[in-house]
Parts: sequence; structure tokens; C-alpha cells
Amino acid sequence: MSQPQPSGNSVPAWTRRTAGENRLAVTVAVLCNVALQLSMPDRFTLQPLWLLPGLELLLVAVLVVANPTRINREQTWLRACSLALAALLMFATAWSVYRLVAGLINGSLGDNAGALLGSGGAIWLTNVVVFAVWYWEFDRGGPAARALARKPLPDFLFVQMQNPELTDPEWEPEFADYFYLSFTNATAFSPTDVMPMSRWAKLIMMAQSAISLVTVALVIARAVNVLK
Repeated sequence: MSQPQPSGNSVPAWTRRTAGENRLAVTVAVLCNVALQLSMPDRFTLQPLWLLPGLELLLVAVLVVANPTRINREQTWLRACSLALAALLMFATAWSVYRLVAGLINGSLGDNAGALLGSGGAIWLTNVVVFAVWYWEFDRGGPAARALARKPLPDFLFVQMQNPELTDPEWEPEFADYFYLSFTNATAFSPTDVMPMSRWAKLIMMAQSAISLVTVALVIARAVNVLK
């Protein structure tokens, strides 16, 4: 039996101008990340505790007010706010990872295996969210540039791009797809079904895998040692 063929007029959404991605998913992810930052012990957060989360929430509010539903406005100041938010999220996670690794190496984290695993898990999850935001922000120039179809060549090659005959023509990568990419890269420590095409994409995926590997290995090793 022959396979159904797409209509000649069916141009994949990711290659043409669209209405833009809904902001809800990325906003919820960032808010959850801020909540994780606030829930961590003081030793893993930059003091004062409210500083970074406060700045992040302020930028989220600005972005939501300026572009509340669909992300399809490409303006310099909006792009600057988006990148500043991504940078703050990355800095907060990097600080937490540094404090965790330093504490594990010098033995200052104590002997509470449950607390150690909880803090390590929270930091690992913030790592997943932060890199998802970075992938989402930079692939083909960011969400607004993707909506306007300004850059035809993808930085990340999704399965749907390789198999358009098996994909809804209205499919285009959204934050959930980048979150999946980040999660699988943090657990497999390598690409799975999403291939990095540009050099920056390969380097940032390599950095995420290294951070995830160090975090997981040190936390589990210390927890096992405590339980013994």
C-alpha cells in the first residue's frame, strides 16, 4: 500500500512566517525555575536571596506586558531583555553548581543524604530549564525570528524537519521541544534524536552535558558514601 503524500501546497510551518509561539510554556518554566532558586538552601544561592529572582521576575513581567500572547515582535530592546533574562538564569544556576561542587569536594555539606540529594536534584533541574531557555533563545535567531522565518538554516535539526511527510504541516519547534532536547542531553550526556548543526549548538550542548555529568556523579557518590 502506498504511503499518503503531502499536498503540494503544504509548506512546513517552520520554513514560513507564522503567528508566533505562545508565551505560556516558557513563562511557566521560568517561574518554576525561580521557585526552585528560592527553595534552595542559602549556601547554594547568591545573597541577598531576593536579588537574582527579583531581577528575573522583573524581566519576565516586562516581556509579558510587551508581548503578552504570541512571540512575534522582533525589536532590539525586547531581544535584549530576553537575553538578559537567559543570562541571569544561567548565572544563578552556575553559582549553585559551583557552590555544590565546592561543598562536595571540601566536605562542608554535612552528612544528610536526603538534603544532599534534594538540593542536587533541584540544581540539576534548574540546569535543564536554563539550557532549554538558551536553546530556545538562540536557535535560528530566537522565537521572534523563527516566527518571521528570517533564518532558513536550523541550528538544531528536529526529526519533524527530516520527515515532513510524517509531520503536521503546522508543526514548528516550540519551547516544549527545546525542553525535551535539554532533558535528554542532560540525562544521556549526548544528542539523542535532535542533532546540533551549528558549532555554537554543539559547544553549548557539550557544556550542559559536562555540568550535568559532574553534578550527578558527585552528588550520587557523596550520597552513597554518607549512606554507608
